Order: sequence, then C-alpha cells, then structure tokens
Amino acid sequence: MESLSTQLLVIGGGPGGYVAAIRAAQLGIATTLVEGGVLGGTCLNIGCIPSKALIHAAEAFEQARHQAAASPLGIRVAAPQIEIAQTVQWKDGIVRRLTAGVGALLKKAGVRVVPGWARVIDGKAVEVQGPAPESAGTGGAAATPGARIACEHLLLATGSVPQSLASMPFGGRVISSTEALAPQRLPARLVVVGAGYIGLELGMAYRKLGVEVAVVEALERVLPVYDEELTRPLRASLQRQGIALHLGCRVQGLNAAGDAVRVQDASGDAVELPADQVLVAVGRAPRTQGWGLERLMLDMRGATVRIDDRCRTSMRNVWAIGDLTGEPMLAHRAMAQGEMVAEIIAGQRRRFTPAAIPAVCFTDPEIVVVGRTPPEALEAGLDCITARFPFTANGRAMTLESTDGFVRVVARRDDHLIVGWQAVGRGVSELSAAFSQSIEMGARLEDVAGTIHAHPSLGEAVQEAAFRALGRAIHV
Repeated sequence: MESLSTQLLVIGGGPGGYVAAIRAAQLGIATTLVEGGVLGGTCLNIGCIPSKALIHAAEAFEQARHQAAASPLGIRVAAPQIEIAQTVQWKDGIVRRLTAGVGALLKKAGVRVVPGWARVIDGKAVEVQGPAPESAGTGGAAATPGARIACEHLLLATGSVPQSLASMPFGGRVISSTEALAPQRLPARLVVVGAGYIGLELGMAYRKLGVEVAVVEALERVLPVYDEELTRPLRASLQRQGIALHLGCRVQGLNAAGDAVRVQDASGDAVELPADQVLVAVGRAPRTQGWGLERLMLDMRGATVRIDDRCRTSMRNVWAIGDLTGEPMLAHRAMAQGEMVAEIIAGQRRRFTPAAIPAVCFTDPEIVVVGRTPPEALEAGLDCITARFPFTANGRAMTLESTDGFVRVVARRDDHLIVGWQAVGRGVSELSAAFSQSIEMGARLEDVAGTIHAHPSLGEAVQEAAFRALGRAIHV
C-alpha cells in the first residue's frame, strides 16, 4: 500500500472541497484532494449547472412554440421539434468543460488530486480505494488504489444525496433529479413528488418540453418554505402552463401495474395519477454513509455534522463544510466556507458570519430571497417597513413580455437599515448579487434610493422599492 502525507486532506471535490483545496494551495499549504467521482461534485455534474442548462433549453423550445402560434411580436415560424438526445449532449458538453476547468485550476494551484473513494481511519489518516475506470484521471493524476494518506488537517466535504421515499424507492420508473437531468427520451406523463425548488424547476422544464406534468405535495402550498406573497405568481404560472397541482396530498406508492401513482388527499379520498416516470424530489440528505464518518465519533446535529462559526467539528483539526453540515444546502455557501477554512489553517483570523446568503429558485418566474422576509422579521421582533414595486410598472419587464412579479424590500423602521430583499419575476436571479451586497455592506433605504440605476432595467425596481418604502414612490 502506497503511503502519502499532506498538510490538508480534503474529502470531496465538489464546490466546497475544490475551492478549499485551491485556496489552501495558494496560501502555501500542501494540499491533497480525494474524489471518487468526477470533479465538481453534484453542482457541476448532476445539479446546479445541468439543471440550468436543461431549463434554458426548455425555455428556448417554449419560446419557439410560442412564436409558431400567434406571437404578438409579429414573428412567425414553423412548428418546432426537439431532439432531446442532442439537448443532453449539449448540456453534457458544458459540464465537461467546467469539470475539466476545475481539474486545470487544481493542477495550476499545485493541489495533488487522488482519484478514488476515501475511507476514514481516524482524524489523521484516510485510505483510498481506486475509482471506477470511467472516473479515473479527472484531476490530471494517476489513480492510486490502496493508498494511505496521513494528514495534519482533515476537511470533510462529502456533499449530499437525493432523499427517497420508503413507499417509492428509486429504480425503474421512479427516478431522482440525477436521471431527470439526462433523459434518453421524454416521457409522455411525469408525476413529480415534492413541490420544493428541485421538483418545480424540473417539472416546469419538462412541461415546456411538451410533457404532461402533475405535482404532488404533502403541504398545502408550493415552495412551502417561502411566504405566500412570493409564491402566488409562481402558482399562477404553474396553472397557466397546465401543470396539475395536487396539494395537501400524500403519496402511497405505485399501483399494482406500476404505471400510476397512488395519492391520498386530506379527506382520505384516493386517486391514481398515470405516470410514465415519477420524479421523487423530496429533498437531499447529507452524505454520511459509506466513508467511515462514524469512526470519528463527531458531535452531530441530527443527521448533519455539528460545526462552529469556523467550520470546526468536535475533533481538533477536523473540519466540515457544505451540505454535510446542513441547511442551507447551497453551493455558494460551501464555497465560502471552504475558502474560510483554508485561510484559518493558514493562520488568518476568520469566522463564518455572513449577513445574508442568497437563495434562488430558477422556476418561471424566478424567485430570489436574501435576508429576512416580512414574516421572519416579525418573528425576530423587528419593527420593519415593507414595500414592493411591481414589474407591471417596469418598462424593461414590459419589453421582455414578463410583467408578473415584483421586488420587495424589508427595512428597520427606526434607522431604515435593510434586512431583507425578495423578488419574483423573469431574470430576477441576477439581482441577487445587488441584494446580498447591500445587506452585507449595511445599506439603508436612502443609500439604495440615492443610487442612480440604469434605465431601462429590471434593477430600477430595486431603487423604486426603496423609494416606496421611504414614501417617495415615483412610478407607482
């Protein structure tokens, strides 16, 4: 067995792990990263990036179908068709370029990449078994089967896995988001179990591709973690698109023939929803099994690893970041945590205390939440002003044929400090940076209102929301 040693050993090459490794190497720390699959983790390979590629393709196809009907823009085209195999090939090309880029960045920084599956021996040593042939060499290094790696610092960045249902395990017609992002052919009928952001993003994409879609949710609302004012435009869009919503319903499993989902509503009545495929999207769980986490006997918080504000676990020099540590399970949170851990190991004084972490749903319309919503501010005991500016009064939204939605600001009444931004509408994901920056910098309503925003742009709605909160609304 080959023996290796390193100052920092990172388990997991997803966004958190590879960012931590690169930053550590930049700071002169001898760093080794172990990844059994493909560099980039869930986000680059089977999550964030491929899902947004599929969503873009679905939107382009829907636009073409819209123009083929009776477009008010005066555009006339023949009825479009889609070759889903070519769509998937295009999506896979984007993924390959990005994962290859991660490998090149790791190599440039001087990170030693060991392809293989890590198994923890203790807080100072890991054994690595070589990967399957198709995943070898992803980081520009030869596979090292049977290697034992000793380290001073161990960083756990193992990510998460899709959650299944006991009544409907994955297999056959029942698929996770992983399979939904690489369809060999499009089903005629898709039932989505779960009305969270993953289920709705993919359900809407499939609907735009021409699939008949039904969504089943145990709670009474779509995106139940967000307040109803934000989700109301989305629900209207789902209904316009012809997506059947079965809210307040519980899934009991497939029928005997395996071609329909048995659903029970709140009154106890049962129905069967025909399905060629069933997408189970009820959330993700930390990847805690199969790599020896239990040997470390770390303090846990439920199913997640407990960490402090420096991402330290209960064992000295063992760190954890990303989905393994619980919500919010977001790639950009993991990346920020990974960068911080590398800098702490290098001797810098850091704490993970962001003022806000943006969350984006790439549905149609998109939803952005940064900081506190009005209900959250009230629950925290804050006396706040809330104001919103509708996109029906925004010229750029009109030219994009998308006036549904609004921008909303939440600010303290006493000093006008902004504590939250939310938006729903087409393309509002691009406003998330401005929202986060204003909260992180401690901006007040007057700061945003006094900043000249480009015209025409969706960003004008940000300034107008601040104006309205100050009682100085101009365009509404």
